[in-house]
Amino acid sequence: MSTVDTWVARHRERAASLPGAALPWLAKRRSDAIARFAELAWPTNRLEAWRHTSLTFLEQHALSAPESAAHPAATLAALRGGFDDGGRWLVFVDGRFEPTLSVIGSLPGGVTVGALSEVLKRKDKAAEVAEAALGYADDGDSPYALNLALCTDGAFVHLARGTTIAEPLHLVFISATGAADTHLRNLIVTEANAEASIVEHHLGGGATLGTVVTRVQAGPDARITHLKLQQQDSAAIHLAQIKAEQARGSYFASHSLSFGARLARNDIHTRFDGEGCETLLNGLYHVDGRRHVDHHTLIEHARPQGISREYYRGLVDGSARGVFAGRIIVAEDAQRTDAIQRCDNLLLSRMAEADARPELEIYADDVKCAHGATVGQIDEDALFYLRARGIDETHARQLLTYAFAAEVLERIALTSLRDNARVALLARLPGGALLEDIL
Repeated sequence: MSTVDTWVARHRERAASLPGAALPWLAKRRSDAIARFAELAWPTNRLEAWRHTSLTFLEQHALSAPESAAHPAATLAALRGGFDDGGRWLVFVDGRFEPTLSVIGSLPGGVTVGALSEVLKRKDKAAEVAEAALGYADDGDSPYALNLALCTDGAFVHLARGTTIAEPLHLVFISATGAADTHLRNLIVTEANAEASIVEHHLGGGATLGTVVTRVQAGPDARITHLKLQQQDSAAIHLAQIKAEQARGSYFASHSLSFGARLARNDIHTRFDGEGCETLLNGLYHVDGRRHVDHHTLIEHARPQGISREYYRGLVDGSARGVFAGRIIVAEDAQRTDAIQRCDNLLLSRMAEADARPELEIYADDVKCAHGATVGQIDEDALFYLRARGIDETHARQLLTYAFAAEVLERIALTSLRDNARVALLARLPGGALLEDIL
């Protein structure tokens, strides 16, 4: 597969069967998007934003649907067994909404939750919201233009003014069989004083390519918590963008946990379009073997009195590579900005590699901003201390490794999500099952 022309031909073949194909405005956006992808092609390391994560190998890389996989129902049952939060579940299999596996239940008045493919068939306010929020071809780099051109489905969440979804809303994306590439686009739109917690789960894999774009619009004084848990197979390629727009006084928290895929790229961007906005970008990645994970973040303080906190930690083992590039821009009018950005990496082997580049770009003069990054190994003094108290070396190392990661997990306010993330992390650590008993 594997030239740009192949993807253009794929768009041409699929265009008529894509959701909303009969809508002129959507057909135009899809056409613009595939044209942009054809112009830019896959990002190379000549682009500064992709210096450590070139995608040119996709020109020759053979994609294939998983040869075998657990039945989606069994995969979902195992996942739901780890949660006792009474949440609602919206399930997609191989890029398509699966209503028989989804459990949405009754919703409060003013709340709409469903599949984007279904909303695009409607002629009501939900359809208008989807059109306004869907995005355009130039909203990001070429993989996200390809996503718009080929997206088959995604979640649609709209909360009217003052409404709340008390339980977490779980969006589950399972790669099972029958699809070598999937392209999903999620829309989360909240009006003033609305509140919701959204959890994205990505499971399954094979040598598949998945692009996922999640677009968030937070109205005045709205509160949105978004947690993403990526646990795909070690052969999968996962390219994702989270893009948020925040109105006055809104709060947006993003927790990104990357524990799978051969290559995972997460672009996370939020913009403060009103005074008094607040955001938390919190991330943890564990990468081993020859895997590669890349987080690129951008926080735009475009208005005064904004507060941002950004903390990422990486556990890098084997011959793997972890990349973090974070940028905070403080505009000239964004006085009294308070911003902190930090990335710390723990190398667990001699061949592991970590790249960390935090950046501040400040044009205002009344601000409080700080940033920093570290790359290091397990503290030998701390290791000696634990071993002197009767803990064997393997468990001592795992305790110190978990302690390094636990600070990120503690920032997840929802207990069920925090506990599930902890179990997912421990499952990746050698001896993690025994370590769970100790903890």
